[in-house]
Amino acid sequence: MSRITKLPVSEWHPELRQRFRAEQATPLEQGTMRIFAHRPAIAQGVISLGLGVSKDWTLGPRLKELVRLRLAFHNQCRSCLAIRYSDAVDAGVDEDLVCSLENPPEAKDLSEAEKTALQYADLFATNHLRIDDALFEKLRQHYSEPQLVELGVWVAFCVGFGRLGAVWDMVEELPEAYQEKTGSPITPWSGAPVVVR
Repeated sequence: MSRITKLPVSEWHPELRQRFRAEQATPLEQGTMRIFAHRPAIAQGVISLGLGVSKDWTLGPRLKELVRLRLAFHNQCRSCLAIRYSDAVDAGVDEDLVCSLENPPEAKDLSEAEKTALQYADLFATNHLRIDDALFEKLRQHYSEPQLVELGVWVAFCVGFGRLGAVWDMVEELPEAYQEKTGSPITPWSGAPVVVR
């Protein structure tokens, strides 16, 4: 059970309900917003940040989802691990590709650009002080400066909010394979995922 009460949509501030289009969203799509709704101004800020990333995202839904899922593994956010976003699925992120996230450097179905972005994400999540000039030079072989900003903000967003989701332990609506704490790390391929908008 979640460590903080999830507010039903009927208790959300009306502006938050409208902006998030909460009535049209499933409980999984409402996600952490049901907790952020306790503090409407913070919830609005989180939405603004998420929309800013989405509207200014040029790196494609495939990379966005691969990075998100790899970071979900590091964070052990079971909600993040269990979910697949429909735009990424439509862009070809299938479960075979997700399984390649077990060992990105050896994955045959990841491009060098994706592997480099995932290396950056891995280090950001596990030992950010090891990110050095050499890695940025490697990143620059594939990404422009604006895209590096985009990638950095997305990685920070996923690390921070993924860890918050893990701490809040929001698992009630997840498929069974993602609900149980097993003592060993859960992976994005631990069970059948749920596709959300």
